[in-house]
Amino acid sequence: MWVLYGISGVAVFIFMSLLFFIAQVKKDNSIVDIGWGLGFVIIALTTFMYQQGYDGRQLLITILVCIWGIRLAVYLFIRSIGRGEDYRYANFRKQWGSRAVLIAFFRVFMMQGFIMLLLAYPIIRVHSKQMGAFDLTAYLGLAVWIVGFMFQTIGDWQLRQFKKNRRNQEEVLTSGLWRYTRHPNYFGEAVMWWGIALIVLPLPGGWGALISSLLINLLLIKVSGVPFLDRRYANNLAYQQYKRETNRFLPWFPRIERR
Repeated sequence: MWVLYGISGVAVFIFMSLLFFIAQVKKDNSIVDIGWGLGFVIIALTTFMYQQGYDGRQLLITILVCIWGIRLAVYLFIRSIGRGEDYRYANFRKQWGSRAVLIAFFRVFMMQGFIMLLLAYPIIRVHSKQMGAFDLTAYLGLAVWIVGFMFQTIGDWQLRQFKKNRRNQEEVLTSGLWRYTRHPNYFGEAVMWWGIALIVLPLPGGWGALISSLLINLLLIKVSGVPFLDRRYANNLAYQQYKRETNRFLPWFPRIERR
């Protein structure tokens, strides 16, 4: 398994270094977001091809990671066309001043690569040992993954359609899946990783996949996902009303305030 971590680390380092170089040419560090899903695709394909032969579980994990990572990268790439650098990275660039390039290499690109390797434990674990035929957890994990994929895909599509037709930048999406959770796309991503964890669980050391999924949940809820949007719309009255009515993460029926 440590050999697989080693070759994954080399592959991720090369990929993130190339992405960093492109970002400096374009003066847009936010392209690192496009590379997020692709980094896991590279890990999955690298570890899958390194092994001699494969079983159904290994093939399934590789396919699921590639579907998720490539779809997410394409979606983010299309969304980025004509937008310029995302405001978060533009603010970082201003804060870091003359050392922006050096700091971005380590704190944005290499840090994200390290987090990828940390969270990719289920992918590396499944490719370290063949298990033969599917069992109940594999089918259950696939079903959970499909639910998560639908949440993320439909949520992203609804958001894209809303942005095409909204009257101003402060208008808030409160319909579709967004009526039941303020972040259906992030919720979907979390659910997909829980599905992958279930598929990997029967392997020796498979319980570590549950820890990876938990870390992904914490990152989405506390660090890189939900908090950014909440801070961005902190002074938006419509969004504050939306927050009072709609669950932050787990989907549930909206709350109706009594007047």
